[in-house]
Amino acid sequence: MKKILLVCGSGIITSTIVKKKLIEELDAKGYKDSYSIIQARVEEVTEISKDYDLCVTTTLLGNECHCPVVVATNFLMGRNTEELIAEIISHLN
Repeated sequence: MKKILLVCGSGIITSTIVKKKLIEELDAKGYKDSYSIIQARVEEVTEISKDYDLCVTTTLLGNECHCPVVVATNFLMGRNTEELIAEIISHLN
């Protein structure tokens, strides 16, 4: 099971929006039950990212991240999401 760290400023608002869209997209592409998503605040990244396979973020990370990072603001804008999903999937494979 791949572990995705979903990060936004507060760990609640934009990450919740992105989480819903990410689950829809990954499940539709056959990845259901092969990943888990945990939401976190940007301040927590350095400490907890060591335990994750991928960090998906809606904000700039000012701290060190110990796993690959994908910026997911396109989910919020509804543009180029197919490219974003392809990038996320490439990190999960």
